[in-house]
Amino acid sequence: MQQTFALLVTGPAYGSEQSLRALKFAQAVIDEGHTILGVFFYREGVLNANQLISPATDELNLHRSWCIFAKENNVSLHVCVSAAQRRGILDKTLAEQSGFAQFNGSESFAMSGLGQLSELLLNASRIMQF
Repeated sequence: MQQTFALLVTGPAYGSEQSLRALKFAQAVIDEGHTILGVFFYREGVLNANQLISPATDELNLHRSWCIFAKENNVSLHVCVSAAQRRGILDKTLAEQSGFAQFNGSESFAMSGLGQLSELLLNASRIMQF
């Protein structure tokens, strides 16, 4: 029976293994024929949306890996806008509205509110937090 999953990622791209584990879990879910309704990044997890992450060349770039996963599997990536702003993650629109000349939020990650998280939780048959 096909399952639908919503993922909640609260761990940063680096400094813990939460984001990497979430990404590997998400790929395994897809490989098993199930569906990921969306991934919501909250608290420190919003740091995954920073397109300026620049790990050493011999390290996995988790930001880029999330972007590739989302595009290849048609999975939406949502970032809590309030948590992102508190941590200095701004997409182009937020940067312009706030008077900043630059932005670091990736286009692959949509700035969303907790209402989007609620919708994911209501529609998923399984919820996993990392």
